[in-house]
Amino acid sequence: QVQLVESGGGLVQAGGSRKLSCVASGIIFSVSAMGWYRQAPGKQRELVATITKGGSRNYLDSVKGRFTISRDNSKNTMYLQMNSLKPEDTAVYYCAAEPGDGSAYWGQGTQVTVSS
Repeated sequence: QVQLVESGGGLVQAGGSRKLSCVASGIIFSVSAMGWYRQAPGKQRELVATITKGGSRNYLDSVKGRFTISRDNSKNTMYLQMNSLKPEDTAVYYCAAEPGDGSAYWGQGTQVTVSS
């Protein structure tokens, strides 16, 4: 059974920082492409950042220079360090995994609220 469990969400003031974690089980984490998505109220889910099994990273333009995605294969864990947070970053953040066999999995999401 595949599980992706996010944590680290919460309320933060604008300009502050927050670090999200996603712990994976039931997949071979080291060969999985991983990503963070977010969905704000009334908006479509959008891709925030991705990291390949080899460590290559890509970011949504609006978070470049502020967010950093990383992974620790020894802990089956992916992270999203979010700095200089803005109210428009408020959303539910989801962890996603693609193990490379055509399947895709999602976590349950963690709420991040940035107050102005």
